[in-house]
Amino acid sequence: MKVILLEKIHRLGNLGEIVEVKPGFARNFLLIQGKAKRATEANIKALEQQRAELEKIAAKHLAAAQKRAKELEKVGTIILVRRALEEGKLFGSIGIKDIVDALAEKNIVVEKKEINMPATAIRQTGEYEVEIVLHSDVQVPLKVNVQAEAVEEPVTTGSEE
Repeated sequence: MKVILLEKIHRLGNLGEIVEVKPGFARNFLLIQGKAKRATEANIKALEQQRAELEKIAAKHLAAAQKRAKELEKVGTIILVRRALEEGKLFGSIGIKDIVDALAEKNIVVEKKEINMPATAIRQTGEYEVEIVLHSDVQVPLKVNVQAEAVEEPVTTGSEE
């Protein structure tokens, strides 16, 4: 199915390009999200008239994403402390929601869909790099340092026999 892109889409094309995509991708994502229109003669003519307006909107989105990227770069590393075994294996795991919550504590709003994790979830202590995609042209690497929680020794009562 041929569609006209209404914004730049990573690995697909730029604003105003006519691209061939699978029908399901077009119907279920591009058309519903307002990222593309069907490539009909009427839509192509309408796009040529609206191109300048669409480019201004795209520039505003890019500027906003760059501003958010500067805020994220200031964070550098987030530290998450979780219970873990001695060898570093976590009780449970750290997922996207945990990272969103940690950034929210630092007054930075990031949506779940903007976070790309190296794997499905983090299950070991250590340092990981997560990519935050704010725009198709703006990706910010974020370091996530997972540390083991200090476990207190059990208290003995002294009445051992």
